[in-house]
Amino acid sequence: MAKTGTPTHGLREAIERSGYYPALVAEAVETALGGEPVADYLVHQETTFDSNEVRRHVTVLVLTKNRFIVSHTDEQAADGTSPTPYATTSTESVKLSRISSVVLSRVVAHPESYTPGTLPREVVLTVGWGAVSRLDLEPASCGDPNCEADHGYTGSSTADDLSLRVSEAGDGPETVRQALAFAQSLSEATSADAPTA
Repeated sequence: MAKTGTPTHGLREAIERSGYYPALVAEAVETALGGEPVADYLVHQETTFDSNEVRRHVTVLVLTKNRFIVSHTDEQAADGTSPTPYATTSTESVKLSRISSVVLSRVVAHPESYTPGTLPREVVLTVGWGAVSRLDLEPASCGDPNCEADHGYTGSSTADDLSLRVSEAGDGPETVRQALAFAQSLSEATSADAPTA
């Protein structure tokens, strides 16, 4: 989230710095933007190990005046659908008015001596806009330990469209700072977008 130059130029540089198919990722994001100016962004690359394979994934989050754009790009090994390795990229554009929740979870070491402004060990940004929900169910009970009746199920539904974890150990302190700054920008944008009473 370099703040030097124009935000659009900084976004392109951040995508190129990630080194992860930058031409493909940049084209997907720029197409989704459609020329709209960038207000803020976050580029996060994640490497995972799957059996004997190393897989990379990049998520690009972009905030404009009116929209929240999410881009995911994954690489895949050769399989039954392709004789050569390939990448898939997708973008989703969400109107800010559709965002129902922005949750920022912080993990802080030694909370008893926490000083405001100290960088968290990790942050998890969860954004919900109603496209994907997680449903957690469990058997309901009445509280009577001798009751054998079927009380159905109880549970909760949580908007869980995007969850992004960034850690100081895995991604570095600058990426944690960028995630915090982006989360603040997104919270402010959705707050400003909310109708006033």
